[in-house]
Amino acid sequence: MEYYVYILTNQRGNVMYIRVTNDLERRLYEHKHELIDGFTKKYHVHKLVYYEQTSDIEIAIAREKQLKGWTRKRKN
Repeated sequence: MEYYVYILTNQRGNVMYIRVTNDLERRLYEHKHELIDGFTKKYHVHKLVYYEQTSDIEIAIAREKQLKGWTRKRKN
């Protein structure tokens, strides 16, 4: 199975959202169509700006945590 660490932003680029999924295409569809209540729906976070792929879920989760710990400047 493949896992994806991805970063989304809104149209203005002033919000970032970082998560892990095993189905990137489905998750992007859900975010774009605001099918799930929460942060991405509230701030209209739909634009994929970055993703990584791995076959190890533990590596994906560790990478997600690493990216979330970075400063905004480094993420940009």
